[in-house]
Amino acid sequence: MSGLNLTCHAVSVSNVVGIVGPSYSREAHVIAPFSKVIGIPVISHSATDPDLSNRNAYPNFYRTVASDFVVAAALAKLFIRYKWTTCTIIYQNDAFGAGGANAISEAFNNSRLTVSQMIVFDTATLSTRGDLKSLLINAPTRMVVVWADSLYTSLLLQKALDSNIVGPFFTWILSSNILLNSFNQTFYKNLTGMFLIEPVVGSFFNEPINTTLLDAAYSIWQQYEPESFPRSMNVNNYALFAFDATWTLIQSLQKLCASKINISSSYLSFIGSSYCFNRHFIHSKLLLDAVGRTEFLGVSGRIRFSDNVTDRITGLYCSAKNVQLLSNGLSFVPVLEYFHPNDWKLPIKENVILWPGNSLIPPTDKAILEGVNLRICLVGAVPFLMVNEIKDVSGQTTIQYTGYLPDLIKLLHSKMRFIPTIELAPTNKTYYELIQSVHDGVYDMLIGDVTVTAKRRGIVSFSNAIFDNSMSILMRKEVAVPIDLFSFLKPFSRSLWFLFAGTLIYAGILMYIIERQHNEVLQNQPILSQIARSVWYAFGNVVGYGVEFSITTAAGRLLTGSLYILSLILVASYTANLASDLTIAKSKAIISGIDDIKNGKIPYKRIGIYPGSSLEEYYLREISNGVRNYYSAGSLDELYSSLLANIIDAVFWDTGTIEYATNNVYCNLTLIGNDFDKSVYGIVTPYNWLYAQDLDVNILALREGGDLEILRKKWFELKTCPDSSEISTEIGIEATSGLFLVFGVMSILSLLLFAWGERHNIKNYVLQLIYRRKSSAETKDTMNRRLSKASAQSQNYQIELPDISHF
Repeated sequence: MSGLNLTCHAVSVSNVVGIVGPSYSREAHVIAPFSKVIGIPVISHSATDPDLSNRNAYPNFYRTVASDFVVAAALAKLFIRYKWTTCTIIYQNDAFGAGGANAISEAFNNSRLTVSQMIVFDTATLSTRGDLKSLLINAPTRMVVVWADSLYTSLLLQKALDSNIVGPFFTWILSSNILLNSFNQTFYKNLTGMFLIEPVVGSFFNEPINTTLLDAAYSIWQQYEPESFPRSMNVNNYALFAFDATWTLIQSLQKLCASKINISSSYLSFIGSSYCFNRHFIHSKLLLDAVGRTEFLGVSGRIRFSDNVTDRITGLYCSAKNVQLLSNGLSFVPVLEYFHPNDWKLPIKENVILWPGNSLIPPTDKAILEGVNLRICLVGAVPFLMVNEIKDVSGQTTIQYTGYLPDLIKLLHSKMRFIPTIELAPTNKTYYELIQSVHDGVYDMLIGDVTVTAKRRGIVSFSNAIFDNSMSILMRKEVAVPIDLFSFLKPFSRSLWFLFAGTLIYAGILMYIIERQHNEVLQNQPILSQIARSVWYAFGNVVGYGVEFSITTAAGRLLTGSLYILSLILVASYTANLASDLTIAKSKAIISGIDDIKNGKIPYKRIGIYPGSSLEEYYLREISNGVRNYYSAGSLDELYSSLLANIIDAVFWDTGTIEYATNNVYCNLTLIGNDFDKSVYGIVTPYNWLYAQDLDVNILALREGGDLEILRKKWFELKTCPDSSEISTEIGIEATSGLFLVFGVMSILSLLLFAWGERHNIKNYVLQLIYRRKSSAETKDTMNRRLSKASAQSQNYQIELPDISHF
């Protein structure tokens, strides 16, 4: 209203035929319609609201500065260049702020980018609507675009610095130039890395401008107001846009005057009273047409307008400037150039971009965990988590966490640099209750052997997999059968064996009585030999081998037939019972896998389940049809104890945990059958958590780099229990070792019997050896005596004898 008042006064006291300005969009929305009433053009040098581009709504309005549509398009291309996808917009609550925010939203939508939230800066209260720190920290993006005037931007930035939400974790992009050195030097490191995107003139990019006109303007300036001339390098871009706006009006008036030379009335004539709203410029249409047709090379670049929009359509440039700490303090350093509608490019004099935190690597736009305090709850069985109490030299006790999960937290901390506060999960809470605690905000993370399920995803989120998992059945190992040397005798009882032996002896004696008078084989033999042959005959008929003579009597044949019948029954029974005993000895556990559990081979009350776990969900879904008829235990250790105490027969648990237990702790327990219900463990986080992508990306990097596999090998490939080899399906020597022992004894007896029968021959052989050795010794002594005698004689006669020792 103040701008409108001043304008009204000016046109009332003089013949104003054009207006340069206004500076602000909120003023242009009032003065442009006023100019339509009085019929004069308004050419602004800095009002950028996109709504002002509407030629139908503002037919008398023009501008030499690029509209916010251009800057918004440049901003969207900057995001695409650095792979940013989302941002927060803070804008002042007026036409300039709202128009800029809408232009950015439209440009982002066209480029498939996202504005995650829009925060209003109230110019009346000089504060944001809502807590700025909370709004930014809880936003999913770390890119902040500020669309506000210089004064409001400085106030807003100071509040953000005080709340520590500028650098290095947030990247701020400003739309207005501010005095950086007006901030306290302690904030310089936080301000480093900010960006400023603003319209600039053609000379900034070495594009052509009217230097003759600019030098003439500078000459007039120095001539009439030398004390205010800041030197050409320090002249503001908007001053050059203002000069081109003025020169556009001058050019248009020249055209108007040239066309009205033969007209009697003055080309500056007005009708109406001195009251501003009642005045109207007579040649308004001719002047507006002249402005629309005006085209020239101005001091900011080439000037040309369009019939469809109020905007300048040529010479549209933007610059991206980076806040850097130089020797003279903080400065905006040009780092990128934009010539609409092209893309960003590096300037001829390339400058290094310093990102927030003095980094040379472009930041991510997503919320990251660096510097964020996290309340982490740990839960898990050995070897995922082991808790140890460590006493130092002063006697103070500290808690030390070791295992797969603490090592994983160390790896994530080294990559993301969050600040962890670790708590051990209460022992009286189930997994479901712990997950609910994350949902309720008690913890930021739950890290443990927590299986990802559809039911749980309904209330919380899960990270990428930190461990591949499945379920297995844990049972007791069967007691090993001790080696029995005489197990081959067990198919028959001892009394039956005695009866069998007595029967053979009885049959042999009876056969001797029947056959001794008629069978030539038994004749002329001692009685014991005849009885032995007969018993052997009976044994051979029973076992099917070893018969040495034929029966000659009918009674003998009848007895032989009875032996055949006895053989058929006893041998078949022995074979069947022996095979049965060996099969029982080789039988495995009472079940072979999960299918036997589903078929009810183990009573449900003897199956151990931990309530509130994914194991319970599987049991209720796949086995009991929702009936909780299992044996409930409050911990894994209780399940182990119940299994060892024969209270239960089987336990459902995650494969990795019980594999470690059976390999290192409970050597008398074993896994039965194949694993089932493949799944994964994930880190539990709140639903739609801001840092989910940062966590997922880093977990995926650990998996791709092999770090998770290294952790798995470190903690799950340990094995201290002795190997328990699988029982072979073949008959081993254990069951028949007694038989071989009997054979060995009998072979030794056979050898002794042979030696006894050959005792006379052996004696003669030994005596011959002794005699031969003695004869050899006597011959050698005789030869030595002869040699000694011959040697003595040779000495007496001094005769040299040949060496005959080799004889």
